[in-house]
Formats: sequence, structure tokens, C-alpha cells
Amino acid sequence: MLRMKHFIFTALFIGALSSCKKDKLPKGTPDCLQSQIDSFKKSACSTGATAKEYTFQNQTVYLLEPGNCGADMTSLVLSNSCAVMGYLGGITGASVINGEDFSSAIYIQTVWQN
Repeated sequence: MLRMKHFIFTALFIGALSSCKKDKLPKGTPDCLQSQIDSFKKSACSTGATAKEYTFQNQTVYLLEPGNCGADMTSLVLSNSCAVMGYLGGITGASVINGEDFSSAIYIQTVWQN
């Protein structure tokens, strides 16, 4: 009986510790994206926010979408090195990054969502 209690306590303790970890991003995702996502979470909606990977202009880019809790919010487009390429949406409905409409981007995967 004591052994079973010890096992349950240990399992709960390990579970509590693992829930405090940062979000696990897919293998191959640049390290700088984790800090970008951590900052992004502070201003994003509590649900519906995402970070998605695309191929755009022959490079891997990341689109950070804040969700739909506010009107006219913009989505941030980052390069693979986390340099800001531009913003989409907003009050003007921006859709162009570096002279090209982002609708030509090819979706690869969602790397984070809340």
C-alpha cells in the first residue's frame, strides 16, 4: 500500500513539473521563434491564436495570428531568422509582404496554438 502511494505521488509530481515546460515546437523550428511566441502570447487572444509555418518567396516564414478577440488585429510575418517581414490584416486589410500577396504562400504546418 505504501509503495502504491509513493508511485501515485511520484506520477503526480512528474506530471506537475512537465506541465510547467515551455511549449514544445516541432523539430527544425528556429530557436528564436520560441521567444517570439512567448512575447506574442502576452498580446494574443486567449484562444484561437496560432503560429504557422509557410513557404513564401522561396523561404520558410512564420505567420503569428492573434486570434479573433479584437477587431482589426494584425498578423505578424517573420522570416526563418525571426526578422519582421511585415504585417497582414489590420484596419487596412494588408495582404502584401515584400511586394507579393501573401495568398501565394504555401502552408506547411501549425507550430503553436492556444
